[in-house]
Amino acid sequence: MDKRWEVLEDASAFLSSWLDGRKPIAGIILGSGLGQLAEQIEDPIIVPYVRIPGFPAATAIGHKGNFICGSMGGKCVIAMQGRYHYYEGYPMDTVVLPVRVMIMLGIKYLLVSNAAGAMNKDFHIGDLMLIRDHINLLPNPLIGPNLDRLGPRFPDMTCAYDTELQERMLSIAKRLGIPLQRGIYVSCTGPSYETPAEYEFYRRMGADEVGMSVTPEVIVARHAGIKVLGMSVITDVAHEAEDGYVTDENEIVKQADLASRKMTRLFSSFVSSLKFI
Repeated sequence: MDKRWEVLEDASAFLSSWLDGRKPIAGIILGSGLGQLAEQIEDPIIVPYVRIPGFPAATAIGHKGNFICGSMGGKCVIAMQGRYHYYEGYPMDTVVLPVRVMIMLGIKYLLVSNAAGAMNKDFHIGDLMLIRDHINLLPNPLIGPNLDRLGPRFPDMTCAYDTELQERMLSIAKRLGIPLQRGIYVSCTGPSYETPAEYEFYRRMGADEVGMSVTPEVIVARHAGIKVLGMSVITDVAHEAEDGYVTDENEIVKQADLASRKMTRLFSSFVSSLKFI
């Protein structure tokens, strides 16, 4: 048996035993500084990653490293309070392990959030951006023998971010009076932040924002046929070298924290609108 499948079975069986029969309809990934959103989940069951077989500790700043299962918007959800990143030194199989475990638990939708830096000059710190597509510059997590029980060898990525879910979120944001940007996300390895030349390069590629996560998780979700919605908090913006600006990871977490309230309102209303499929 493929060792990766053994790890998935052991981890999902362990987590399922903790959930006491709960069946989450959606998985939610909470990025840097956005872990507060998980605190709004009602009647929570909290399982630290380090308790789960095959799961290492989360080391990124602002990532607590817990699964939280409970009720949001009247629906059962399971949230990742923090994620793994390729820049932490983990192999890609580990980076996407939590998402694949959530898939094994039966989720039908994946909501992805993150903190990102903007190249689009119309974006500002504190903006929320609905991801409409991405450019993946990280190693593809599907490289290697295919896990046939999860999905096909060559999954289609034409609609990586479900268009119907995007329209639903835009409608909810309008009703709640919360402005949303829309754009294309590009993922890089990190952990160094981008140079002014790199920001300009990504802008010319057609990207609106850049980060160090998201795309591997989205790829494995789509591989398994899970519908995906993605949203970013703009926590910093591109600067020229002569500006004297220094990107500060603590400031990024602070800005993400400030946006958590808006994100919570949007995600809660969105989850309440989901249907079992």
